[in-house]
Amino acid sequence: MRLAQTIWLGAWILIGLNLLMAFGSIWVFIRMAPAIEVIIEQNERSLQACENMLASLALADRHAADITPLKVSFSAALKNAQNNITEKNEPAALDAIDQTYTRAFEGEFAAKTRTVDAILLLGEINREAMVRADKKARQLGSAGAWGVVFMASAVFLTGMLFIRALKKNLVMPLEEIDAVLKAYKSGDTMRRCTGTRLPKDIRRIFNNVNAFLD
Repeated sequence: MRLAQTIWLGAWILIGLNLLMAFGSIWVFIRMAPAIEVIIEQNERSLQACENMLASLALADRHAADITPLKVSFSAALKNAQNNITEKNEPAALDAIDQTYTRAFEGEFAAKTRTVDAILLLGEINREAMVRADKKARQLGSAGAWGVVFMASAVFLTGMLFIRALKKNLVMPLEEIDAVLKAYKSGDTMRRCTGTRLPKDIRRIFNNVNAFLD
């Protein structure tokens, strides 16, 4: 029967839309994860290196004795930053730090000033990158949320249309047949199944019921 096929088709469409909404939600969260990972793993490492370099310089001013360990710590932090380049403006700041930090540890004020400025610039570059990554994650999350809302609305609308069609093409005809049979049983032998714009399958059933009653 075509009616049964229509019902099955509608049911599968609803199932497919629900699956699409579920997989769409998963896709959004999967796409958000890399942006969050950039914030946590990449830029945070560079900021940590900046903090270590500034701390080494600050402690060097207080130690008139051997500052070799602090210089080694600074060099290690600089190396970590150089191995974690993620932004196009970082190499210039790192080169400036690399060229001046040795003289900065020797007490040259101008070199120390340039080194600190370059470290601050490096930190600012990474903070701006974190803001951009966070904004991207927010935009993706917002777009995903609206996408889920759109899909949910589509599922709701499709479900309403499916229920309306089911009621018109199946439930109401069954109620009509039930009412006609009850009327015939109660003595009203003239009532017959009627309806307009019915599916062919329902029209055929109505005709068979009416023929049987005749």
